[in-house]
Amino acid sequence: MAPAAPPLQFLSPAWFSIVLGFAGLSLAWHRAMPLMGEAAEALALACGGVALLVFVALAAASVLRLQRHPGAWRDDRAHPVRHAFIAAIPVALILLATVSTALFGSTFVPPEARRSGVSPGWLQQVTGAVWGLGALSLIGVCVWVMRRWWLGNRAGGLQWQVLTPVLFIPVVGHVLVPLAGVPLGHAQWSAAQFGIGLLLWPVVLTLLLVRLATQGLWPERLMPSTMILVAPPAVIGVSAPLLGAPELLGWTSWGIALFMLLWVGGLLRRMTGQAFTIGHWAVSFPLAALAALTLSLARPGDLMAVLGPLLLAFTSVVFVGLTLGTVRGLRQGTLLAPEPIATLLPVGPG
Repeated sequence: MAPAAPPLQFLSPAWFSIVLGFAGLSLAWHRAMPLMGEAAEALALACGGVALLVFVALAAASVLRLQRHPGAWRDDRAHPVRHAFIAAIPVALILLATVSTALFGSTFVPPEARRSGVSPGWLQQVTGAVWGLGALSLIGVCVWVMRRWWLGNRAGGLQWQVLTPVLFIPVVGHVLVPLAGVPLGHAQWSAAQFGIGLLLWPVVLTLLLVRLATQGLWPERLMPSTMILVAPPAVIGVSAPLLGAPELLGWTSWGIALFMLLWVGGLLRRMTGQAFTIGHWAVSFPLAALAALTLSLARPGDLMAVLGPLLLAFTSVVFVGLTLGTVRGLRQGTLLAPEPIATLLPVGPG
């Protein structure tokens, strides 16, 4: 009998979706501060701290995994689905920089003052460096992922069975860039990278719809990733005003995100009716992003001021469930274990 593989071998980049979730929840609670005051601020700080700690732990473990199990990293890069999760790493960096900007941005030196010779503090410098690393790395990962598309329907190319909502992570993550980029004084670059996500969002959505019509739904284990469809319009609605878009665009984005949530809700029973995996964390960031957008549109006394906190409370309860499921899975050894997703053709290591 062959010895069991070490758990570290199965620490795929999909685990960074936990960082995306808690960073998104931190930003959502931050958006609730005008309505809920200091309690929301404390929860935003707590969620941001969890996101940072989880990122540091996962980054250290991933480096150790690369050293001890280089073949596992090659398998991730070659896998038809898991390779797209690599984009979760730069997206996590962008979101951590966004959390820092949101929570501590009032202490940052504005761009006008920097042009006058005022030096930013260490936190602002670190935040800017993390944001820049994440933004540039995301472009690199996006190009790396899409380079396979030139193969067309050949092995390792843009075959229908390879298309899943996970592809939204590398191609649409660009719309997150303005959230920290604009306050940090990089509005032009933020707008340019925002445009990449704005271009590729409908492209991937169309490809997924064609896949549904020709190949059917993705495998059951990937069903929670369907919730990612909610994220692009929700994030666009939060980011676009920073680039000068009118408030009505936020409402337009909110309507699209709400429709996506209702549409994806039809698969809720299939998402929850299976054993818990790290893939269930795919629902976390989209829900947090929609809550953040709802709270951004809220004004004292209107419907959104009621709906926003309710959605945020529901999202927080979901996070509690995801966290408990993760702790239980780690204790039982069911998460850091082989997770066959589907029998698909590999995309090659790139």
